[in-house]
Amino acid sequence: MDNKPLPDRIVSRSKPKAAKAKTKAKRRPAFSGSNAPKSAYRTEPLQKPSGKLWIKAANQNVELRVELYKKDGSLDNAALAQLDDMFRCLATGEVRAMNPLVYENLSRIQDHFEGKQLEMYSAFRYTDRSSSRHFHASAADFKIPGISIYTIKKYAETLDTGHMGLGIYPSGQFLHIDVRAPGEPSFRWTDYSGSSRVKPSKARGRGRTQPARKPVS
Repeated sequence: MDNKPLPDRIVSRSKPKAAKAKTKAKRRPAFSGSNAPKSAYRTEPLQKPSGKLWIKAANQNVELRVELYKKDGSLDNAALAQLDDMFRCLATGEVRAMNPLVYENLSRIQDHFEGKQLEMYSAFRYTDRSSSRHFHASAADFKIPGISIYTIKKYAETLDTGHMGLGIYPSGQFLHIDVRAPGEPSFRWTDYSGSSRVKPSKARGRGRTQPARKPVS
């Protein structure tokens, strides 16, 4: 018998299979929205809010407490003028009479959340395109510190009797609410694009409109 040592066994090493290409995560759209179904509209009349508003303008670091109504229940133009000034365009200093329905809805929201202070980031914006509700002084961006924006949105939806815009901004952690022309459908959206923090301009008064004037739209 041949006692020569056998050659080392050759182990076949198969090439590792190419790693599966990582599945690309689906990109989340920056903006998504649609008209709210009419079946979601509130059918019961809205109750009149307390009229109390306690607001901090985050971009101005000022706060204001007002009562929207006089003792006879009518809107107090002096209170509206104070709010209009706080809700002015921060880029230009322009003041426009806000649609008082915005203030009333903010008061309803504050009532529901036990009078907690609202933090407002943006309202009238003279620099926006004309299709914007901010341009027409009928929109506000705000939050309530300590309350989830999703919780606020859920309640705000119950105030929608039609022609309401309601947008949520998870990145900036604030909510947008607006009033639209009668007959216009309500709209809901989510926008991850950014923030509503606008630095106030030092320029004030140039071409300024009168506070507490009737809204232009």
